[in-house]
Amino acid sequence: MKIYTRTGDSGTTGLFGGPRVAKDDTRIETYGTVDELNAIFGCVRSSIAEATASNQLADGDSSTAEEILAALDAQIVQVQHELFSIGAELASPHPDQFDLRVIGDAHIVRMESWIDDAEARLPPLKQFILPGGSAVASQIHLARAVCRRAERRVITLADSVQSETPISNELIVYLNRLSDWLFVVSRDVNQSLDVPDQPWQKPPL
Repeated sequence: MKIYTRTGDSGTTGLFGGPRVAKDDTRIETYGTVDELNAIFGCVRSSIAEATASNQLADGDSSTAEEILAALDAQIVQVQHELFSIGAELASPHPDQFDLRVIGDAHIVRMESWIDDAEARLPPLKQFILPGGSAVASQIHLARAVCRRAERRVITLADSVQSETPISNELIVYLNRLSDWLFVVSRDVNQSLDVPDQPWQKPPL
């Protein structure tokens, strides 16, 4: 089967089990943003592999840092599979007909446990920090920002759905927890690599 079908040359695309719509349709924009987030996670994994292979780990706690990065890599793979399933759910006006709903309370609880585990290794955050630090953490910050946009797009889609199946609340909560996890993980990664976070300073008048 060829990758190109020419069916979208007029600016439309087919929904899963639904009609053809414009490629800038709210639903297309929504699952496209989820796909963008998934692609950034691929970049994060590449940065993790590079950091591990090039001895960027902190001298004093290299074994701990390696364990943290290895665990993070495994978690990201899990999230990538879930985001792929979320994209399929969002691509259908009637996901229940095709058994496309995947995300539930168990996924949210697991994400919260990941947040708690990472926060337990970190000092309390007393001020805002700038996105950045290590290459891995910087890309995690980018993923966090895109995750927030995906969440906004899902909420917009949820508000626009009328005759179609409603967007599940669990999906929205999952994306909200995912962005929280990414923020905490960015700090955890920087700390494990012995790279300080940059505190935000209010610009002078």
